[in-house]
Amino acid sequence: MPKKSALVVWGGWEGHTPERSSAIVRGLLERNGFEVRVENSTTAYADPAIAQLHLIVPMVTMSTIEKHEVENICAAVKGGVGLGGFHGTMCDAFRNETEYQFMTGGQWVSHPGNIIDYRVNIVRNDDPIMQGVGDFDYHSEQYYMHVDPANEVLATTTFSGEHCDWAKGVVMPVVWKKIYGKGRVFYSALGHTADEFAIKELATIVERGLVWAAR
Repeated sequence: MPKKSALVVWGGWEGHTPERSSAIVRGLLERNGFEVRVENSTTAYADPAIAQLHLIVPMVTMSTIEKHEVENICAAVKGGVGLGGFHGTMCDAFRNETEYQFMTGGQWVSHPGNIIDYRVNIVRNDDPIMQGVGDFDYHSEQYYMHVDPANEVLATTTFSGEHCDWAKGVVMPVVWKKIYGKGRVFYSALGHTADEFAIKELATIVERGLVWAAR
């Protein structure tokens, strides 16, 4: 059986350790039987051949993208290519590109208190991505996001109000999946740097989510 094909594209803000994280993601995918290509420029999205891939993992924070590049990746996912990613390397990219945000299902807007302690609550224990993963404590940025109400939410976090009093009690999606055209989309707000992949829950969720997203 031919291997599944994946494209990982890293870049943008170095604070999210995109190159190190891309190497980790490559390893996760290769042990699941993927043939992985890694690029560090959004020009990779302009290639018409990406429409034949099984999975695209965007890992570019902020930055910009050419219109024909974003149109091509959106068309590929609409056509059935899977899309999966995490933290700001997927959902804080290309801030002017609303179609990209529509595709991913969310956009970062704030992380009150920066690096803090918070709780991740699993809301879909029956989903294969979350199976066997219980609620867990996390030490990182707690992402406040604008999210697509069509997302199928798998895990949430609740804002305490300590760092942003008007957000007290807000329940925010942390992990979700959705459909965009014919493509499956997976996202985890966890994963600020490559070091966080040492946390078993995060590594498990991302690995399973990427495999699920691939067509």
